[in-house]
Amino acid sequence: MVALLLLAAIALGAAESDHYRLVTIPVPQGIRMEVSGLERLPDGRIAAATRNGDVWFVDGAYEDDLSRVKFHRFASGLHEPLGLAWRDGALYLMQRSELTRLRDSDRDGVADEYKTAAKGWGVTGNYHEYAYGPKFTRDGKMWVTLNQSIGPKITRDDRWRGWSLLVNPDGSWTPLSSGMRSPSGLGLNAEGDAFYTDQQGNWVPTNSLHHMRKGAFHGHPESLRDADRPESPVKKPERIPAGIPITEAAKQIPGLLPAVWFPYRKMGMSATDVLLDDTGGKFGPFSGQLFVGDFTLSLVMRVFLEKVEGDYQGACFPFREGFDSAVVRMTWGKDGSMFAGLTNRGWNSLGTRSYGLQRVAFTGKTPFELKTMASHATGFDLEFTMPVDPKSATDVTSFTMSSFTYLYHATYGSSEIDTANHRIVSAKLIAPSRVRLEAEGLREGYVHELHYPGVGAASGERPVHDAAYYTLNRIRRR
Repeated sequence: MVALLLLAAIALGAAESDHYRLVTIPVPQGIRMEVSGLERLPDGRIAAATRNGDVWFVDGAYEDDLSRVKFHRFASGLHEPLGLAWRDGALYLMQRSELTRLRDSDRDGVADEYKTAAKGWGVTGNYHEYAYGPKFTRDGKMWVTLNQSIGPKITRDDRWRGWSLLVNPDGSWTPLSSGMRSPSGLGLNAEGDAFYTDQQGNWVPTNSLHHMRKGAFHGHPESLRDADRPESPVKKPERIPAGIPITEAAKQIPGLLPAVWFPYRKMGMSATDVLLDDTGGKFGPFSGQLFVGDFTLSLVMRVFLEKVEGDYQGACFPFREGFDSAVVRMTWGKDGSMFAGLTNRGWNSLGTRSYGLQRVAFTGKTPFELKTMASHATGFDLEFTMPVDPKSATDVTSFTMSSFTYLYHATYGSSEIDTANHRIVSAKLIAPSRVRLEAEGLREGYVHELHYPGVGAASGERPVHDAAYYTLNRIRRR
């Protein structure tokens, strides 16, 4: 069985690499490139923050001759930065206790100005008090997120742990939403709305993608101790139900469900960064969608979002596995390739290394994939990346669908519960690359798992991946 699984993984990796190849950037000996922040500079170089406190500029990472790659240290002595962003001639990064602005005022290639851009949240010395960001909004404000304190604390000041904060250009900030456990990744979609990923743990049944917005409570109740503060826009729920399906808990706490669940192991085990494909097609057929990294399984997933009754929901898909280590941060290169910053910081992750920097390059060969999965009143509209074979795409036996949900409780994670199968009633071709599925018994609030191994492309190609997972928070009424 192990041998068969290994062969299947090798075959999948080969299929993925036909379309998206991985390039490992050589790192000079002596540099621990434990990447915790990535940003493209205006001149195309890549800036990489490391968790051990340095910021490096990487030149030549696009070249075929990677022996010419150069690393230049721009800053050092930082306290576990976990994000990086460029704005108006400066780099911004989150240290544990502050948001910092780095500038090279004398233009010698080294930061000589380390200035506090924002501070004031609680820091107790707890091991898990990570601070993530920033991510700039269109009007120049910055989103940051704060990890929960998990375990012993040295001091008692843990204000705003598990919250998102919106920082103004003058350094003042406002708490916006609460209920986060370990909000490792954050990013904006094409509309400018902000999202974060959370990682499985207590009160978080599996990894998830949430829409950050004013007043939202995302599910982890420990952060509600700050909801009584006058600055809080979050209304504390009257009670926190526990030990019940999260679909039932969501009826008592509006807005509790995420936009997308990432089913555990099927779609990663520890979600990280969020990256919008704004490359205009340079990275293939997924423009406008989100890519999400994963720590433990060292891979990148893909997300399609839509709004139903004013709230986000959508589907996640496999994209690319086989990275050298945990994918913690991502950014776009000047050529539309994706850079992935890696570090497993001593925890477990798949791969052959503990850290590094890799580039994902689109080969120009479009993969046959399910591009979007949009809901309608009695099923889903499937759009593929190329025209489908009409016979296989309209055969209901080419598809299988099931649904499930999770327990909402203080225990670490949750298995899939209340699983049901859904009969595919019909599959109709509504355009050369689009199929409308009708299915029995769709369930509001449940993840709907779709497999389509029988569908082929009109050109004869088979799908690179044959699974999708749609979080159906609301069923369309028409």
